[in-house]
Amino acid sequence: MGFFKRPAPATDACALGSTAVAVPLQPGCGAPPGCPVVIVDGDGRPRRATTPAGRKVELRPGELAWAFHPGPYTITIVPYAQAPEIGLSTTFAIDPLDPAPAGKRFDLYLAAEGDGRIDVGLLAAAVQDAVRAALAHGALDLPPCCGIDEWNAFRLGLNQLLYLRFGLTVDDCVPVELDDVDYAAQLAARAAGTLGAASQPAAVETVEPALADAKALRRLFLELPCVMCGLRLGALPSGQDQFRRQQALLQRLDRVSVEITTMPALVLAAPGQPLAPGEQLRRMRHSRRAAAALDEAWALLARLEGADDDKLSALYDEAERIVANLEADCAGRRAAGVAQEAA
Repeated sequence: MGFFKRPAPATDACALGSTAVAVPLQPGCGAPPGCPVVIVDGDGRPRRATTPAGRKVELRPGELAWAFHPGPYTITIVPYAQAPEIGLSTTFAIDPLDPAPAGKRFDLYLAAEGDGRIDVGLLAAAVQDAVRAALAHGALDLPPCCGIDEWNAFRLGLNQLLYLRFGLTVDDCVPVELDDVDYAAQLAARAAGTLGAASQPAAVETVEPALADAKALRRLFLELPCVMCGLRLGALPSGQDQFRRQQALLQRLDRVSVEITTMPALVLAAPGQPLAPGEQLRRMRHSRRAAAALDEAWALLARLEGADDDKLSALYDEAERIVANLEADCAGRRAAGVAQEAA
């Protein structure tokens, strides 16, 4: 599939553990000491290399490899964009062994989202986006002046979210006050964005459609089966009604997964018929929205773990909404035109 084709960048192992979490390895390069190696085959499936440190990593045609440093790393994220002076200093590590039965989550992150070197800043930005989205959708709750029980509940949710979404184990998280916030620059940028949106009803895409579409489809293809596995194991239904709801959700997700594997090319309306650039942008937006729904699914799985019967029904309601969004955007991505999409 075309969305698994990625360039093989140069190796920069010296930054591992400081400014970089993971770096790609060229064929024939040695594995850095203390750094596990993840190999991704031509179909996007990750596996751990058994090559001893210092020995050359052998890759088959079409395979890519990353070496990663387990950490720990400390980052500062801003959970609320409206309160840039409030930060969370978060220390995390990556378990090099990771006994998860469904596979090593950080390996899946590299296979599905890795495009070259993974800097600490890049991962910090992804973590911040995930936390902000979880807070916005109610998957996490961090009230102002929260008590110890509320903080412990937030920490538990944060731990589950970052592990299920990225494979990160949170060692510590404390609130910090940020005193280097440029409020004038933020207000100016917000005003410019508002004026730009008002003067341009159709926002100009700043990303290459083919690249964005391929990244989103790659994530859906690789991560959706793992989401289905997590839904099966996250919270076992205690009654027939809940069991039927779980099975119905899994069947719908299975159909979405089949649609992803048979998704038409971005640039073709039909065999031999090119698709107009505007329709390509529309398709790309659908694939990106489906990837955003996938992020919501990971956040939901974090809440399913250990949920009791009272919460499970409400969580299944949320799951049905997420699956409906996945279905709608996958159908929109398959459609060759707006008329067909509406039909």
